Amino acid sequence: MLSYLSINPTLVRLGPLQIRWYGLMYILGFMASYLLVRYQIRKKGLDIDIDIVNKLFFTLIIGLIIGARLGYVVFYNLPFCLIHPLKLFALWEGGMSFHGGLIGVMVSGLMYVRRHRVSFFEFADLIAVTAPIGLGLGRLGNFLNAELYGRVTALPWGMVFPSGRDLPRHPSQLYELFLEGILLFTVMWWMKDFPFRKGTLFCLFLFLYSIFRFFVEFLREPDPQLGLVFSFMTMGQVLSVLMGIGGLVLFFLRPEKKKTA
Repeated sequence: MLSYLSINPTLVRLGPLQIRWYGLMYILGFMASYLLVRYQIRKKGLDIDIDIVNKLFFTLIIGLIIGARLGYVVFYNLPFCLIHPLKLFALWEGGMSFHGGLIGVMVSGLMYVRRHRVSFFEFADLIAVTAPIGLGLGRLGNFLNAELYGRVTALPWGMVFPSGRDLPRHPSQLYELFLEGILLFTVMWWMKDFPFRKGTLFCLFLFLYSIFRFFVEFLREPDPQLGLVFSFMTMGQVLSVLMGIGGLVLFFLRPEKKKTA
């Protein structure tokens, strides 16, 4: 059994302003994604205006934050927020949903590319390759915040978290860091130069993430305010199943490769 090394979730405090580890991970994740998307554009010689990329990422950041917060409220804590509607804006108290953030990114990205008449699937592929970095950093932020830990375990690497009732638990944040971050990024980066049809990498990301998340959820403590859905699944598993199905549907909706003469 391991003891959790207590880490202050606030990295820097400047009067009323706080920079927290989790917020820093969001910033680093977006920076890494942006730089690697630009790298892919240069390496592949794609005819994409960098100004469009800059504005697209700004749009995606807004979509992610709004979607992640609304997703948490709708999927995980709707009754409480209906009673306390102002809590919807209390981002500093935590409560962000990956699946909600994904919806926010897809909706905002689709609106942007349609307005500028560029390929949704081309940009989706470029960004999907880099997304696991942000996911992995986010799980590291969860670990540093000692939140979203796993279920009780007797395994030797079980960890006692400050709010875990002094019981050894799976460090499920680290499992997700490895699967959804390191492993998924390795697979996606390795496959990024394969001559796939546009949209293939994006669909692969959706499908692989849904599988990794689904199985880790068996070891992750269900959200206390929600518990299990249908008496045997967590909300994360339900959403991951829908995400995997969505990835398969989009796979068959990908545009055909242009034939060369």
